[in-house]
Amino acid sequence: MVPKKGDRVAPPPVAGEFDIRFLDTAAVRGWEALGASHPTTLRRCWEAMRLSPMVSVAAGRHHPLRDDLAARAVGGRLLPQWQFEVGGSERVWYCVDESKRTVWVSYAGGHPKATE
Repeated sequence: MVPKKGDRVAPPPVAGEFDIRFLDTAAVRGWEALGASHPTTLRRCWEAMRLSPMVSVAAGRHHPLRDDLAARAVGGRLLPQWQFEVGGSERVWYCVDESKRTVWVSYAGGHPKATE
């Protein structure tokens, strides 16, 4: 997504932080919707992804996905996929590329049917 006039400026990562990027436009739209409905919790999610994406910071609400969802191919590489529960049924899924210090937001929105 190329920024345009009026878009929010995202801060670049500083030493030790992960860069956070969207995997696709659906994740962008979902993120924006969650920001409108759950700004405080989404901010906590963003901070967890930025600082330590593979350390559970909210017991029961932040954890690696399991089974078929435990990893996802991103750019030809299989990356671990995590979930952060933002609201009662709202989730953010993301993949972590430790070697590039990048987190890829793969899903943001209501409870995904894939986990049922």
